[in-house]
Formats: sequence, structure tokens, C-alpha cells
Amino acid sequence: MRRFDVGTLAAGRWRNGGGVTREIVSWPAGAADFAWRASVADIEADGPFSAFPGVDRTFTLLAGGGVRLTAPGGFDRTARPEEPLGFPGELEPTARLDGGACRVLNLMVRRGRWTVRVERVTGAVAPPAGHAGVFLVRGGRWRAGGEERPMGAGQGVWWGGGAGGEELVPLASDAVALWADLAPAAGY
Repeated sequence: MRRFDVGTLAAGRWRNGGGVTREIVSWPAGAADFAWRASVADIEADGPFSAFPGVDRTFTLLAGGGVRLTAPGGFDRTARPEEPLGFPGELEPTARLDGGACRVLNLMVRRGRWTVRVERVTGAVAPPAGHAGVFLVRGGRWRAGGEERPMGAGQGVWWGGGAGGEELVPLASDAVALWADLAPAAGY
């Protein structure tokens, strides 16, 4: 497992100027095309999202009043705090911010190669063998495996697919986190 702290991740401005992205990981590292990618994005203004053909996107609101996504064909959904919202990367929705800037956890997976499920957790998490994952602490303190240093809000870990990750354990009753479980698609 590799640790990260959102506060220390490098921020890159979007091409359209509407926000910034802090990449947690692009897997596999150094590859021309990612199989899956995780980042934290600050959406600062209403506007269009970039197209990502062949990619399924899931984002989860971390801070802010909400984000409404609309696209031709009747797509109209609103992201609410800690509720994952998925959509195909080809969709190119337009975002409208409810109450100003917001921050989201953004997961992208290559369709047909990986799937992602994001959930809010308050109890111990045991990553399944063969799965990858991203774990972002929202509150309280958490411990990853036998590591002595606890993680607090805005910190987390990620891992690639393989033998399975170490158990993630809450250290207090107020502990809450978002767990993105990334599974290889059937036959991949």
C-alpha cells in the first residue's frame, strides 16, 4: 500500500480553466494509457467536462453544495455528499455548481478492463485478492495494516491488483472513509 496526503499532491489546472486535479495514481504507472486512475478534483466554475472515450467515470462529492451534470439525451443527475455518481466518459456532461466551488474524488476505469465501486465505510475493510483500491479518510483516524502512523482526514492509501491489500482499521467511533474497490473485469 502506498500512502498519500491530498494536501501535498501536485495540482494541475484543467485545459478549460474550470478547476484543478490532484492525481493520486494512474495505473499502471508510466503507461501511455491508464487502466484506472484516481484523483481529487476541485471544480471551480460551471462548464463542460472533457471527453474520455472508452472510460467509465465515478465521482463522489467531498466538499461543496453539489454538482448537477446534464448532457444531451436526457442525462440529468446531481452529485450529493459521499454518494458516488457514475457516467460514461463519452458523455461530456456540463457541470453546474450548487453553492460555489466543490471538491470530488474522481475514479476513471477503462471499460471492459476494470470496474469500480465506491462506498462510504465506518468499519474495517479487507481488500479482496486481485483487486486494486483507493482508500480516502474523511474523518477520525485509521490504520493501514501493521503501520504505526495513523491516517487522518485527507490522507489515504492506494494499491494495485495482486495478492490483496492489508486490512484498513478504524481507530475511533467517528472514523469514516471512502473506499474505491477496483476489480478486474470478467475475462481480463
